[in-house]
Amino acid sequence: METLVWILHIIASLAVIGMVLLQHGKGADMGAAFGSGSSGSLFGASGSANFLSRATAVAVTVFFLTSMGLTYFAFAKQHAPMTVKELAPAQSQAPAAPQQPAAPSGSKAKDIPN
Repeated sequence: METLVWILHIIASLAVIGMVLLQHGKGADMGAAFGSGSSGSLFGASGSANFLSRATAVAVTVFFLTSMGLTYFAFAKQHAPMTVKELAPAQSQAPAAPQQPAAPSGSKAKDIPN
C-alpha cells in the first residue's frame, strides 16, 4: 500500500511541476493583444487557463493527500506495537537471593541487643 502511495505522490508532484510550467503568468495576457497567438489554442483564450488551473488544483490536492498518507505510514512504522516477547520481562537469569546487610566495621557483638 505504501508503494502505491509513493507512486501516486511522485506522479502528482511531476504533474504539478508540469502544469505550473505550462500556465501563463499574469503578464502573458498583454502579449495576446499584440498577436502572440494564444487565442488560437486548443482550449481557447480563457479555456486553457481554467482547465490548467483546475487540473493543477486537482494535482495539488492529490499531492497533499499522498503527503499526509506518507506521514501516517512513517508514524505507524515508528510506533509499531511491540511483540509479546519484547513486552515480557527478561527471564534469562534466576533471581538472586536477597543479601543480608553487612555489619558496620566498627561494631561489636555486645552492641547488639538481645
